Amino acid sequence: RDFNERCAQCSEVNWGLTDGGRYYCRSCHNVTERTREVVNTDFMTNSRVQTISKGSRKQEKTGIGCEWYVCEGFQLVLKKQAEALEALGVCPQMKDEVLYSFWRCYLQKSKQAYCNRPSGETVKTLSVCESSTDVDSEAGRSNLLHLLSLSESEGELQTDCSFASSMSKVSESTSVYSGSVDGSLYLMKNQKEKLRMTMPMTLSFCYMALLWLREPITLSELLRFVVEGHIPYLNVFQHFPEKMKLCGLDLKIFCVESWPVYEEVYNKMLELAAFLDLPRFPDITDSCFLHPDMLCIKYLMEANLPDELHNWTCRVVKKIGIGEVDFLTLVPGNKSTRKVKYDILAAAVIVVVLKLLFLLDDNYEWLLSDFAEERNKNNKEGGLYFEFKKWYKVVKHSLDVEQKKLDEERAKYLWRCEKPLFYSVKNKSKVLKRRQMVVNLQNQFGKLSGSEQCAEKPNPSSFQLSWSEENTDGSCFHGHSLKGILQEKCGLLTAMNPDYWLCTVKLCNEKLCGHLAHYREVDFPQSYHFVLRLFSFLLRIQPSYIHDEVCMIEHKLFNKKLYKKLKYNTVLRK
Repeated sequence: RDFNERCAQCSEVNWGLTDGGRYYCRSCHNVTERTREVVNTDFMTNSRVQTISKGSRKQEKTGIGCEWYVCEGFQLVLKKQAEALEALGVCPQMKDEVLYSFWRCYLQKSKQAYCNRPSGETVKTLSVCESSTDVDSEAGRSNLLHLLSLSESEGELQTDCSFASSMSKVSESTSVYSGSVDGSLYLMKNQKEKLRMTMPMTLSFCYMALLWLREPITLSELLRFVVEGHIPYLNVFQHFPEKMKLCGLDLKIFCVESWPVYEEVYNKMLELAAFLDLPRFPDITDSCFLHPDMLCIKYLMEANLPDELHNWTCRVVKKIGIGEVDFLTLVPGNKSTRKVKYDILAAAVIVVVLKLLFLLDDNYEWLLSDFAEERNKNNKEGGLYFEFKKWYKVVKHSLDVEQKKLDEERAKYLWRCEKPLFYSVKNKSKVLKRRQMVVNLQNQFGKLSGSEQCAEKPNPSSFQLSWSEENTDGSCFHGHSLKGILQEKCGLLTAMNPDYWLCTVKLCNEKLCGHLAHYREVDFPQSYHFVLRLFSFLLRIQPSYIHDEVCMIEHKLFNKKLYKKLKYNTVLRK
């Protein structure tokens, strides 16, 4: 009633009030900048208080949500992954202390936060928003991550200097091509020297924190949990708060359409550790889960092999010194030492032991199996002798079933997430309508075919293949004996066959070609390939990586004999 000016658009005098206290025209819904003056008699007599809305005008005009930076998005991803690992049994120290320190150090080293500003540079603090809080209220401005909660003495979290200085020039264009403030600049800027953050690097951060704490989770298990959906990685941006609009170039940063690769995540972890100037990691002793002796127990059980093989794996580990603390402990930036892949190393030790005892040349292992079968027929008392042929058939059947199931799950996987994605604000309505149409069609075809719309996630487990000694069909070989293939010599049990074939006589330069040895299935016996295939399935890696470790162990084990042979061949050439 006390505002009688005519509307600038329709010339009507028919005003209403918004929740923020601003006038709007009821005829054409035009919102003015004028606000209502409210007299508050409770505060002080004869005093007048003017209430002004503090909402972001930019948000109301464009509808793009609050301003956020790419590093904030990665913060949220890391938080979700750390919480998932904590739910799997990892100690809370991983998220609250270790990952917090690593991430803060990375932001400081890459000059994205916690850094001093050059003189004359415009400083712009990160604007943070959460869907559960009100952006307009000062109390609701809490950080996306509790990892980066700062005390007053630690200062403010500040963005990269180049991003802040460029904001005035690209603020309008980024609203169309990306939801984040610095999405376009993040992809355009060459940040190789700063080790630019990517989605695979989030897993590198997690594995680095797990390794620091010596948690009983290997890298292969971490990646398997990611594929099974227990750890957020694929379509993780669905967990972003509603006000963090994701579109355009942001999709190239956070949208993942491929499975994480073991080598990529591992190599990035090494680069991160060196980039952050981390000290020597805590020692990997014989009581740690990551020690080869401990991991060999796990993989022998999962591969359904006799328990007596563990004595042989321990002998090999001790013989070549790969169980020493200095060999196993990671020292970032030390190029003189070879970095250890604990799960692959343990699997390779088991492969070498199988070659020592059974040769795996497609001949000798079958002869031993026939001999053990005859002994088991005549042996009415005592434990059974291990039959390689029977083990091969039982494990191969289970492996083929699980491999087929895994291939089908990967083929059926829907890379498109439930939350629709759009590359520009203009196409949002079209994308939402098209997505709704696809969902309706999927539901209709699902009802007609009678297929399940969504399969339940399997419960997380450290074992993919389980074998029970209680089974009466004899499919479990854990308690079987190796007496049929061993002989006592000088008070020690040795293999009956003294022969051994090497995978390669000379190792390649790993820095030049990426492998210590080249692996082709046609060049090696089928028994050897089957064992590699078994462990490559358990670790979800290529057989060539296990083959590399096998060659390394063999050269350490037969170093003296190889040296003599190479020296003898050199003399003959002369």
